[in-house]
Amino acid sequence: MEVAALVALTLLLGALVILVALAVGRRKEEMKEETEQAAESSGEASAAKGPTSKKQKQDKQRSRKDKPAQHNFSHPLLAASLKGHSGNVTSLDFSSNGKYLASCADDRAIRIWSTKDFLEREHKCLRANVELDHATLVRFSPDSRAFITWLANGDAIRIFKMIKKDDGTFSFKAASEDFPQKHKAPIVNIGIAETGKFIMSSSTDTTILIWDLKGELLASINTNQMTNSYAAVSPCGRFIASCGFTPDVKVWEVCFGKGGEFREVARAFDLKGHSAGVHAFDFSNDSHRMVTVSKDGTWKLWNTDVEYKKQQDPYLLRTVSCSSSDGSRVALSPDGRVVAISDGCNVAMFDANTGKLEEELRAVHSQGITDLRFDINSRFLACSGDKAIRVFHNAPGYRAAIRDMQDMLKKAQNEAMKQRLHQQIREAQSALDAALAAPDE
Repeated sequence: MEVAALVALTLLLGALVILVALAVGRRKEEMKEETEQAAESSGEASAAKGPTSKKQKQDKQRSRKDKPAQHNFSHPLLAASLKGHSGNVTSLDFSSNGKYLASCADDRAIRIWSTKDFLEREHKCLRANVELDHATLVRFSPDSRAFITWLANGDAIRIFKMIKKDDGTFSFKAASEDFPQKHKAPIVNIGIAETGKFIMSSSTDTTILIWDLKGELLASINTNQMTNSYAAVSPCGRFIASCGFTPDVKVWEVCFGKGGEFREVARAFDLKGHSAGVHAFDFSNDSHRMVTVSKDGTWKLWNTDVEYKKQQDPYLLRTVSCSSSDGSRVALSPDGRVVAISDGCNVAMFDANTGKLEEELRAVHSQGITDLRFDINSRFLACSGDKAIRVFHNAPGYRAAIRDMQDMLKKAQNEAMKQRLHQQIREAQSALDAALAAPDE
C-alpha cells in the first residue's frame, strides 16, 4: 500500500510539474506577443531615446531582408498611403465629424487616423488593442466618441469608448461585456444608426439582427435572399437594407415610438431592376439616393426620396456598365456626385450624374479590395486590401461640383448669388488644382 501511495504521489507531482511548465511556456509566449505589440506602438518614441547597438541594427537589417517586398503603388490622385498595420486591413470607417478614419486588421489592432494628417508627410494614428482576438469590422458611433467592432473568434460585437486625455489624444476602453453570440453564419456587416437608437448585424445566412446599444436583441429579420452579400444602415438612421443572391435590394424601416421605445421593423421598399444577384449598395448622405452594383455587369443609381407608405416606388435614374466580381464594393460620395466601384484590386470612379467613367485606379493593392469609403465631406476616397490603406483625392467630385455651380451660375439672377457662386467655383478649382499638383507617395 505504501509503495502504491508513493507511486501515485510521484505521478501526481510529475503531472503538476508538467502543468506548471506548460503554463510558464504559454505565459512566455503571451509576454513575447505583448512585448512585440508594445514595441510596435512605441517605435517612434524608443527610436528617439538613443542609438541602437550594432547587434540590434544587424538584427533589424536581417529582418528587413526576410520581409517580402512591399506592393508599390503610385497615382497622381494618391493623397496618402497609411501604413501601420502588420496584418491585412479588413475594414474602414470615417467618423461623422470628419476628423478620423478607423481601420482594423488581423494584427489584433484597431487604428484611429487623423484626417488632417492625410496630406502631411507623417500620418499619426492611435492604437486600440483587441484582447485575445482581432476585429474584422469597425464602425464609428454617431458622436465619434466610440466605435463598435466585430470579433473574428468571439463572433460578437464589442464596443470601445474613446476617452479624451489632457494632451488631446485618446485612450480606449472596451465594454465590460460583449454582445451575445446569436449569428450562426459568417458575418457580412455591422452598423450603428446615426440616431443612436440601434445597432445592426448581418450574416450570410439571410439573417439580420437589430440590437439596442446595451446588447439586447430587438428584432430578427429573414431577408429571404438565399444568401446575404451585404447589408447596411442608412445614414439617416431610419432604414436598413440588404442584398444577396436575388437581383433586388430590400429596404426596411426600423420604427420607434414617440418615447423612443422600439416598435417594429417594417418593410419599406425594394430596388428592382438588376438581372442577377447584387454584390453591394450604398446610400448618399441624405439617404435620397442609392447605388447598387450587380453580377449583371452594371451599376444603377436610384431616387429613394419617395413616400413608400403611399405605395410610391423608388425610381431608376441611371444604368451604367462596369466591371465587378464577387466581393466588389460600391461607394456613393455623400454629396451624391461620384460612384466608386471596386473589382478585385482595381477601383473605377464614375460621375453619378452622367455615368461617365472619370478615373481608373489599377492594382491599388496586392490583394482584393476589402473596403471602400468616402469621407463625410466628399474630399477623399479610402480603400483597403493589404496592410496599407490608400487615400485618394476625389478629383471627379471637384469637377462635378464645379460643373453644377457653373450651371447654377447661368440661371442665377441675383448679383449676390452670382458673386457667391464665382467664389465657390474659384475655391473648388483651386482645391482641384492643388490635388492634381500634389506629389503622390
